[in-house]
Amino acid sequence: MSHFCLFSVSYLSFCFSVYTILSKVHSDRNVYPSAGVLFVHVLEREYFKGEFPPYPKPGEISNDPITFNTNLMGYPDRPGWLRYIQRTPYSDGVLYGSPTVENVGKPTIIEITAYNRRTFETARHNLIINIMSAEDFPLPYQAEFFIRNMNVEEMLASEVLGDFLGAVKNVWQPERLNAINITSALDRGGRVPLPINDMKEGVYVMVGADVPFSSCLREVENPQNQLRCSQEMEPVITCDKKFRTQFHIDWCKISLVDNTKQVSTFQEVIRGEGILPDGGEYKPPSDTLKSRDYYSDFLITLAVPSAIALVLFLILAYIMCCRREGVEKRNMQTPDIQLVHHSAIQKSTKELRDMSKNREIAWPLSTLPVFHPVTGEIVPALHTDSYDNTSMPLMQTQQNLPHQTQIPQQQSAGKWYS
Repeated sequence: MSHFCLFSVSYLSFCFSVYTILSKVHSDRNVYPSAGVLFVHVLEREYFKGEFPPYPKPGEISNDPITFNTNLMGYPDRPGWLRYIQRTPYSDGVLYGSPTVENVGKPTIIEITAYNRRTFETARHNLIINIMSAEDFPLPYQAEFFIRNMNVEEMLASEVLGDFLGAVKNVWQPERLNAINITSALDRGGRVPLPINDMKEGVYVMVGADVPFSSCLREVENPQNQLRCSQEMEPVITCDKKFRTQFHIDWCKISLVDNTKQVSTFQEVIRGEGILPDGGEYKPPSDTLKSRDYYSDFLITLAVPSAIALVLFLILAYIMCCRREGVEKRNMQTPDIQLVHHSAIQKSTKELRDMSKNREIAWPLSTLPVFHPVTGEIVPALHTDSYDNTSMPLMQTQQNLPHQTQIPQQQSAGKWYS
């Protein structure tokens, strides 16, 4: 930590405490896991807190958020068998996985970088993993359990994992029992649980033993339990009560592997002399290209479709223009009475349309009385073409009509007049 002072124009000085961002490298640490056995390494925050500067105020508890980055030296990521998890910057990180036989005897150097999210300082150290060969690797009998009420970081705790192995040993009764691998259900395509009722992601735990499976573990293979699993019902397992107090196992997802019954598919490779058979002298293609006639391609691509389209056009034109029956043929096949009715309707329609265009023309004859209501004589038209019909009312009274019979009317004195 360094100090510097800033003097303002008003001759007042302000002192600041500045933390220099440094990167400190620790000494290497060696671990010796066995191939085929679960490896767990905890990255403790307390181990790195002493490398970072304390809080500015004395007496305050340092609880800086710290995150970790792990990678294989010289590479951006970790080996394929090694996983890493850290839930929050205030929890420890965990490296875990099952080393493979291919890496036996080869030191695997993991670079661990700790980031202080408050001061942005970093601290680094290397973890050298020296994978040792196991005497009885691999164990011939392997069982994988799915535990629903656990997360992977909870299962990696030594106390919890020891309790689970103790329960399995009580059921299986083997001489040797090892945890082979632990995998989160999310890595197997599981869904992230809802943040309600303290739901867990679930974890797969694979263990191996040197003796065959017990009868309790074999109960899940009987037809009754297989039928219950297909109906999404809990199978009946007699030894489930030995796990139920702490671990909720999904017995329908248990996997039992017997490596002693597996047939080896390895085939011996027959190596030859390494010399390819003689296929003759190589002849490259000629540099000169032959000329090609595209006339036939033109006929097939353009001329033939155009000719077919022209023929179809002519057929359609003949059907639409040259095969019309005509008005005369239609009238010859229509009854006379229907033609008269149709002609009268057309004539009346034309007359009404003409009236709507010009209201000053003479009234149509169809609107005038033809016979006298009393004498029965034919009444001529009320007006001629020269008659001024602009002043004619829309409805004529009886006084306006000629040849109308006068109806006697009674006067006020009680006398009748015609």
